[in-house]
Amino acid sequence: MKNKIIEVQNVQISISKQELDDYICITDIAKAKSDSVRAADVVRNWLRNRGTLEYLSVWEQIYNPNFKVFESEHFKKQAGLLTFTPSVSEWANETNSTVKGRRKQFWTKGMGCKTFFK
Repeated sequence: MKNKIIEVQNVQISISKQELDDYICITDIAKAKSDSVRAADVVRNWLRNRGTLEYLSVWEQIYNPNFKVFESEHFKKQAGLLTFTPSVSEWANETNSTVKGRRKQFWTKGMGCKTFFK
């Protein structure tokens, strides 16, 4: 993946192109909400939210024909529980999501910025 940088509300966000798809670094977006050390925690907390999981599930169902809807229900049922601490890689592996993890950064296929910049 080759990166380019865009700036959104004074935050630098990496964009990578892989074949025909663009991936947005959600870790960069998370750094805008917290310091860079805690960015992974911000992403994990974001993923614990039922609204986030609903949004990701709908997006994946529309744009990812290989998305495993049934497996995503498991995540949504546990959303909000104190014991529910999913990782991005768990979400990606179990649901066949387009989210990717690379070098402690998490990337999502061309969506997600609106959720962070409200």
